[in-house]
This record gives sequence, C-alpha cells and structure tokens, in this order.
Amino acid sequence: MAKEPRREQSPAELKAEIARSRDRLARDLRVFRGEIDIPRKIKRSFQQQTAAWITAAVVVGALIIVLPARRRRIYVEPKLPKSRRNSQGKLIEAGFALGALKFAVSILRPMLVSFIAKKVRGYVTEPQPQGARKHSFF
Repeated sequence: MAKEPRREQSPAELKAEIARSRDRLARDLRVFRGEIDIPRKIKRSFQQQTAAWITAAVVVGALIIVLPARRRRIYVEPKLPKSRRNSQGKLIEAGFALGALKFAVSILRPMLVSFIAKKVRGYVTEPQPQGARKHSFF
C-alpha cells in the first residue's frame, strides 16, 4: 500500500495540529500518572472505605498472632542402652563427688596452708650446733 501524498498545509494549520497533539499527549500523560500513583489510590480507597480497611487489618493481625501459636513442639527422650544409662549415672555421681571435694578443700584450705607452712619453717630454721660457725659469702 502506497501512502497517499499529503496535501500541503499552511503553517497555521501545522501549528494548530501540533498544539492539539501536545494537548492530547499532556492529557494522556495525566491519565497515565493517575493510573500509576498507587499511594494516592490507596489513600483515596482508605478515605472512602475506612471500615473495610480496618477490618482487613484486624483480620491480618489476628492471623499473624494465631498461626504461629498452633505449632506444638514435642520433645522425645531417646531410649538409651543400659550401659549408656549406667555411665550417665556414674558421670552424675562423679560430678557430685568433685563438687563435694571442692567444697571441702575450700573450707579446709586455711588449716592446710598453716600446717604446710609450719612444716616448711621447721626445715628451713633448724637450730645450729653451738660450736658451728655461720659462713658468710659476702
């Protein structure tokens, strides 16, 4: 299909056509901006249907609260063989014994320290015989 040759337009007609195109483009752009302005749409919808929005918010909040509460956790103790049960009992007994030993040592520590100090002093400060002379190295 061949295009028909356009008739020659005067400059005034061309200017008028350009102005109409601009107006049409501006109108289409305003409509497009209105369509993609989602926050404004939501605000207008909330203003017009406040009860529906509040009801929806309450329902969503209730679902968020209720759904996780439905999960129940069940803990199952594994059955251990007899030898392992006995070893755990022995381990607990050893723990109690070590705790008691630590307590006893903390109570008896002052007596032990004084006893050991007396013994060490006895070895260090032995009385020297009367005729012996002290040697001085300096």
